[in-house]
Amino acid sequence: MRRINAKRVLVGEPLDTARLGETLLPKRLALPIFCSDPLSSVAYATEEILLILALGGVALLHLAWYAAAAIVFLLVVVVASYRQTCHAYPGGGGAYIVSSENLGPTAALTAASALLVDYVLTVAVSVVSGVAAITSAIPSLNDHEVVLSVGFVVLLTLMNLRGVRESGRVFAVPTYGFVLVIYVMFGVAAVRMATGTTIRAESAHLPITAAGTYAGLAVVLLAMRAFASGCTALTGVEAISNGVPAFRKPKSRNAATTLAAMGFLSVTMFVGITVLAMTYKVHVAADPTELGLPAGTPTSTALAQIGRATFGSWDFLFYLLQAVTAGVLILAANTAFNGFPMLASILAKDRYAPRQLYNRGDRLVYSNGVVLLALAAIALIVAFDAQLTRLIQLYIIGVFVSFTLSQAGMVRHWRRELAADTTPREERVHIHRRLGINAIGAVMTALVLVIVLITKFTHGAWLVVIAMPLLFIGMKGVRRHYDIVARQVAVAPGVKPRKPARHHVVVLVASVHAPTLKALGFALGLRPDTLTAVSVAADEEDADLLRAAWAEHDPGIPLKILHSPYREVVGPVLEYVQEQAAQEGTDMLSVVIPEYVVGHWWEQPLHNQNALRLKARLLFTPGVAVIDVPYLLESARHDEPEPAPGTTS
Repeated sequence: MRRINAKRVLVGEPLDTARLGETLLPKRLALPIFCSDPLSSVAYATEEILLILALGGVALLHLAWYAAAAIVFLLVVVVASYRQTCHAYPGGGGAYIVSSENLGPTAALTAASALLVDYVLTVAVSVVSGVAAITSAIPSLNDHEVVLSVGFVVLLTLMNLRGVRESGRVFAVPTYGFVLVIYVMFGVAAVRMATGTTIRAESAHLPITAAGTYAGLAVVLLAMRAFASGCTALTGVEAISNGVPAFRKPKSRNAATTLAAMGFLSVTMFVGITVLAMTYKVHVAADPTELGLPAGTPTSTALAQIGRATFGSWDFLFYLLQAVTAGVLILAANTAFNGFPMLASILAKDRYAPRQLYNRGDRLVYSNGVVLLALAAIALIVAFDAQLTRLIQLYIIGVFVSFTLSQAGMVRHWRRELAADTTPREERVHIHRRLGINAIGAVMTALVLVIVLITKFTHGAWLVVIAMPLLFIGMKGVRRHYDIVARQVAVAPGVKPRKPARHHVVVLVASVHAPTLKALGFALGLRPDTLTAVSVAADEEDADLLRAAWAEHDPGIPLKILHSPYREVVGPVLEYVQEQAAQEGTDMLSVVIPEYVVGHWWEQPLHNQNALRLKARLLFTPGVAVIDVPYLLESARHDEPEPAPGTTS
């Protein structure tokens, strides 16, 4: 009977490396995979603007028009800038690579630390906002946000472990569904208003209690803070430039086309939602008491209020809107699940991250990076109790750090192209245009970064400001470690392996049984200069029993019994091995340990604990090699049973 492998059920059968080309994406799948984050951000970007302006009362809500206009202009500039990056870096032009080649390693690691933090926040914010859409439709789930959020992160992790192309088909449905329903909502709203219908949000009649008196500079700062919060609409724009290698050929053109399509959809949806929110007089506040409601009263998101007001009695369309909104917001985290593992792999290749992050899993995805991202996002969700208003304050600082460094790096890139004598004259015209676009992008994103830092720092963003330098220092430390190790293990040309003067082998013995005899047989096969069996006995009675069993089987190998009156096993063996290793000088000492191999996870804690502890300690003993000799118990044998010692197979 074939055993069921849980891993294969969850993530699928392994893929041959030769099939890597089959995972390349057409534009129709690349859009939902790489653009679900920026497309979904429009679902809460307008709400974030209104939430901040609500601090100044109803009188300041009209500033939302100006904030939205500035965000639209910025979005167009950033999209145009990253289209140049797609063409200039067909091998993947993320902020790390662009900064590394043009601005140096310090700027590159700064960009990398910003992106890594941003990716973790993208998962947390996207999933939590998706759960908020669900609870807006089903208020009874309000007390279960953390559990729901963690569950969705686990689900996304499993989907991404199955592979990019396979998960892309799943992501396409809610992404395209969200875009379609949003445009249907715009159409219904336009028809109803054109026929003279007055539409108002459910919160339009609610007053907004100002948090304080705002005038002069305070109004300007509040407007800047609202603009900074609304800039969440730009999150994820860089994902396509990071993932150009994942596109089908011609890679750069397909990536740039997909980026342009994403920009058009994001701008039109953001503008439409903002227009309806202002027309319907949507009122939102972080605290329901600011709207004159009792504390703890569930409140709907701005998009939910717009949908409910637009569709009226057509409840099925409202619930469809909430369903696709929740779906695309949750799946928006997939942008990070593609970007984080790829960036971590590049960092690992450059020795700034653990090497395990460089390797692809058996489904041709960077599975270690996927799991690491999921664990970090879950920790963040639990720490912030799945509260979107708290998480959103940490957001977008990393985004604009990477934006600014990437665009500044592109400016340096184009200047080098212009300085090259081999650049054709007709190409210089295009380079000047690209240089201008990236220069405008660099200036704009740097300005926004300053605004974000000023307005968000005291509201929680200081955590990100601390986290980024810590990551930077950590990556420098990893690189330093790998460089030190490389120097220590390097050998001069022509140096050949040296055979030890003598080879001594010690076999650890618990009792005389089949695993012990197998380990002794293996040790004899090594043809050592000396071979000793070593055991530990708590008292003389145990020692006598072992000597009698040893004499009965007569393996022809001397037995050394270490007495341990305190019934400790690892300590006496470790002391004996260290003494032997110290005496042998240039000789090699091998410790052979018989181990049980079990077939069920629950059996593992019942065996091999002393062996595991001893191996961990022996790793730090110079001149000692540790050899495991496995003995399969029946639960671990899937084919023929292991032959008994003394028989032939």
